[in-house]
Amino acid sequence: MTKIILQPSGKALDYQSGDSVLTTLERHGYALPNNCRAGACGECKCKVLKGEFDQGLIMNMALAQEERDEGYGLMCMAKPTGDVLEIEFGTADALPKLFPPRENVYCVVVHKTVRTPRIMEVRLRPLGEPLRFWPGQYVTLGAPNEGAPPRCYSIANIPNDGAEIVLQVTRVEDGRTSQWVHDVLQEGDTVSLSGPYGTFIGDPSADTPVLCLAAGSGLAPITSLASAAFLRGGFRHPATILFSAQRKEDLYEIGLYNYLKVKFRNFDFKYTLTQDANPGGLTGRIPEILPDLFPDLSNYSVYIAGSPDFVEACAEKAITLGLQEDRLHKEGFFEQGEPQAPSPDRLR
Repeated sequence: MTKIILQPSGKALDYQSGDSVLTTLERHGYALPNNCRAGACGECKCKVLKGEFDQGLIMNMALAQEERDEGYGLMCMAKPTGDVLEIEFGTADALPKLFPPRENVYCVVVHKTVRTPRIMEVRLRPLGEPLRFWPGQYVTLGAPNEGAPPRCYSIANIPNDGAEIVLQVTRVEDGRTSQWVHDVLQEGDTVSLSGPYGTFIGDPSADTPVLCLAAGSGLAPITSLASAAFLRGGFRHPATILFSAQRKEDLYEIGLYNYLKVKFRNFDFKYTLTQDANPGGLTGRIPEILPDLFPDLSNYSVYIAGSPDFVEACAEKAITLGLQEDRLHKEGFFEQGEPQAPSPDRLR
């Protein structure tokens, strides 16, 4: 059977005849950014280290001749023609490599949407080269000349054909940047982003059930991660998102997740309210109700996003319920948090 070898980890994947390399990666749980899946966008470019492959029909704008001469190929179209195809993918432990952050990526605000009384969604479109990122990462946004210092905001969507970046910004009391986003920023304005940053992408090949815990706009990176998983064919094991909100008016993305619950039988979405009654539903903080819902997390991968206090409280409780620390992934929204640049060995 033909094998696709990921280097430098040496991980070997079984290849099914007729599949593309991208499809093979996704079938084994590995994420690779992609948009068009038709050889036109260049997002899935990887370097082939050994072996022959049929590249199919691709466009020059997606892969220049110089890159082809250096061994690069587009994995959405590439199909092995021999017994082994080795590609450059990830690190020694098979985690995906991260894209180098870029500064001053100019974007236009194409849409603003009120999601809750405190959360504003902003949809941005780069004016130049698209910003490459992994689901779960974040960018910095601000306008120092207008009194709004750069602040960190998670990306709520996945890479898409329009190269858009979706941010969900919570209004913070005395938060100059969040108030600028809510009250000053207008559709049609040009802003500057930097990023992507962060390593809240987890292990794309984890062969475990998944539990995601989120509060407030911590749902943004969770939505990005979950959307990416469904794009790769859905979760292979049971997956649950548990969302904490103060009141019913603070809930959002309910329609999306109810749709996913119907479409994917192994997926569930639950929410709990901490200040409103929730007849027939869950009430209370997640750390308090978690033992009744998930008494044994020893075989789970857990993702947590929200305020630092929320993240740490949930993480401590999950560990007491048997969660292995190497399967714990956290994203705490520190008000003055500094961007977490990728380590050199994880850069493309």
